[in-house]
Amino acid sequence: MIKVHINPQLDIWKLIIDRYSTKNIKIKQEVKSIINNVKCEGDLAIKNYAKKYDHCNLKNFLVSKKEILIANSKISYQLKKSIDIAFRNINSFHIKQLHKECKIQILSGVRCWRKFIPIEKIGLYIPGGSAPLFSTVLMLGIPSKIAGCKDVILCTPSNQYGEISPSILYTAQYIGINKIYKVGGAQAIAAMAIGTKSIPKVYKIFGPGNSYVTEAKKNVFQNGMVSIDMPAGPSEVAILADDTAVPEYVASDMLSQAEHDAESYILLVTINKLNWVEKVKQELNKQLEYIVKCELIKESLRHSKIIVVSSLEIGIKIINQVAPEHLMICCQDSINLSNKITNAGSIFLGNYSPVSIGDYISGTNHVLPTNGYAKSYSGISVNSFMKTISFQQISKNGLETLSTAANIMAIEEGMIAHQKSINIRLNK
Repeated sequence: MIKVHINPQLDIWKLIIDRYSTKNIKIKQEVKSIINNVKCEGDLAIKNYAKKYDHCNLKNFLVSKKEILIANSKISYQLKKSIDIAFRNINSFHIKQLHKECKIQILSGVRCWRKFIPIEKIGLYIPGGSAPLFSTVLMLGIPSKIAGCKDVILCTPSNQYGEISPSILYTAQYIGINKIYKVGGAQAIAAMAIGTKSIPKVYKIFGPGNSYVTEAKKNVFQNGMVSIDMPAGPSEVAILADDTAVPEYVASDMLSQAEHDAESYILLVTINKLNWVEKVKQELNKQLEYIVKCELIKESLRHSKIIVVSSLEIGIKIINQVAPEHLMICCQDSINLSNKITNAGSIFLGNYSPVSIGDYISGTNHVLPTNGYAKSYSGISVNSFMKTISFQQISKNGLETLSTAANIMAIEEGMIAHQKSINIRLNK
């Protein structure tokens, strides 16, 4: 079911840890066609795609107040209470990320500072279908509201009856998002990037999705239509384990990420003996029997890996090369070991910190870089919904102080007009 590699040589690490992917040129071509059609035909194209992919004849994209009220009545008290707890935890973690920049006196007569400004128009994409990710509404909606974004819209696919998951609708209105559109897939990304008669253009798009959504986000970003949160891919978990790690727990964490997608990336790196590894494999088989998405998980586990190494130091080197979305450190000295990690989206320390608790309710954000992008990208934060403007205020005395060095630099670059724009102020 799952491949085990024992003390692999450095020169074959890359082959072992490479991510599995079935993406092909066909997806790129289809997405390009969808974006072009939305650009040319607007709402009509979106309705045609809703009929083709969601088997739904949509008349209106915007969810009505009545639909939101009906959805609210379908949510249990227990779920509402759970959403409230998650909201408070996520809000508490993110609101502390707000900070005010101070003005810096560089020299006498020279002051510089930055100002954080919320991005005005934000588009959130929330997957629907068999796994309506209402938790992602919390993860994206809460920091957007804390940042102060004026216009936040949400797109999510409907079912064949034109209905949105009640949990998505309830969560969206709970945090104050009222512009919800029944549009999914690459066409939703195109609509938010380009703008149609019914769906407004936004400045930045956030949210996970399938291969088509991911490709659409890349396309509209690369073609300069809109900004996006980060490159995305299938869900990932890497686990670093020593002899204090519990096989039952480790197996359950591997399965919890495998149920996201057949292309989910699962990696276990351990210093333990093969009998411990065998216990993990036995637990995978045992626990798999009770999970609904059994076949999808089996497909994911077929290209997952277990690597046995001789030391935790080697394990850490492998982890930093992988740069996983989620990293679990199930080791006795997890905090100190975590200080050696340079590339990961989010880290879970110890045997009682499962990724699932971070997915829902601990407070940290679960929208994280995948596919190795944790080497250069961070997870979603309040800053993701903001931009900065820099300011400088310079007096005549300050300009005189800086002018000689600035003139020399301008001459070296051949920018004579630059030099004159400085000196013209000093000659009066």
